[in-house]
Amino acid sequence: MAGSPREPARTPPLSRRLPRRRLLAAAGAAGVGALVPGCASGGRGGLRFLSLAWQQESVRANKRLVAEWNEAHPRSRVTYVQGSWTSVHDQLLTSFEGGEAPDIIHDASDDLADFAYGGYLADLGDLLPDRLRREIPPHSWRAATFGGRVYGVPFLQEPRMIMANRRLLAAADVRLPTAREPWTWEEFADAAGRLTRGATYGVAWPLKEPVSATLNLSLSTGGRLFHRGDDGKVTVRYTARDRVVPNAIRDQVVREKSASRSTLGMSGADTLPGFFGDRYAMVPLGFSYRQQVVQQAPRGFDWVVLPAPAGPGGDQRQGVSPQTLSIAADCRRKEEAMAFVEFLLRPANMVRLARGDWLLPTGTTALADPALRTPRHGWATGAALAGHLRSAPAQSVRGYPEWKDKVATPAFQEFYSGAIDDGELRDRLVSDGNLVLARYQR
Repeated sequence: MAGSPREPARTPPLSRRLPRRRLLAAAGAAGVGALVPGCASGGRGGLRFLSLAWQQESVRANKRLVAEWNEAHPRSRVTYVQGSWTSVHDQLLTSFEGGEAPDIIHDASDDLADFAYGGYLADLGDLLPDRLRREIPPHSWRAATFGGRVYGVPFLQEPRMIMANRRLLAAADVRLPTAREPWTWEEFADAAGRLTRGATYGVAWPLKEPVSATLNLSLSTGGRLFHRGDDGKVTVRYTARDRVVPNAIRDQVVREKSASRSTLGMSGADTLPGFFGDRYAMVPLGFSYRQQVVQQAPRGFDWVVLPAPAGPGGDQRQGVSPQTLSIAADCRRKEEAMAFVEFLLRPANMVRLARGDWLLPTGTTALADPALRTPRHGWATGAALAGHLRSAPAQSVRGYPEWKDKVATPAFQEFYSGAIDDGELRDRLVSDGNLVLARYQR
């Protein structure tokens, strides 16, 4: 966020969360060599590109783009290095400290803060081509900006959508929301209630990792939670606007019983069998889960992608942590590295990368591509929401990983299950949370 401290300072490595893409990548990474110094074949003569692509379509698209670059630039060759979302933070930290980091680094904006403040990533300000600056909106650039400096190029993003069983919604006479006419949170609750029949729950909330989902969706109701003062220090405040989404979810689980309690500890993938089997009529999931639905749904399963509920005045803002491309501070050929990044992120190439990962590009020209505006598999619904996506609220909050793991995750899990009330949730997020954040801001 723009309010971050101006001067980066070295910070100790922090434990990282494992979002969906990292957990799912684990199986595919089993046969991939670890990120170690000099692992790129022929790497000393050219640039090394660490890619975290893991889906077959995405790996294929990345490797083809590298081959196309090398064919056109034989004197500035790039070697593709396969990495893994499951362990990239610790592996990068080791390679940075050993002076053997890849030149071009694929990561996510929520993983950059340690490296930016630690001085491991190059400030891209003077390297960025004008085209890239114009193509990517300011709100996306903020996700990779720390201390007023840009340390990554945000290029792919994933909103949270609602995967819904179209047949069940039609049988309950529930209106299908659109990007232009989304549900309010109240209408969403009403729809979930009407869809709850017999053994079918209206909605399943997979909240094994409840914090980012809660904070990102709360942008639609004006929730901020983290507030930066004039002195640059961040404190937690749990206001009425922050309460809307957590209370809506809890009410569905505890009071209305339109949401399954058993899914609160599940990952998104865990809910899919129940979704296919009419156990859950709707499941809020990341946009890329559409690929798993396409691949795993039984023949004839009729499903639709719906936008997340909107806040007051139709506010559809949602927090995201885009995937990024960065350049190592120790890279000796930064201009060539940026030229490769610019090539990867030309509009047509950005579309190829987005389709390979089933995500949305950040570039405005890429977003307008007809391939991403088709109603098939919900592409058009997601693309229509791209302008509402914002940097995740906790993006540049130092101490956030510890606050999330030790304070917020158990507090939200207990709140959603009905074990604690709203007052206890507030006390733990604010009182206990501010004690954690204060240690990082002395």
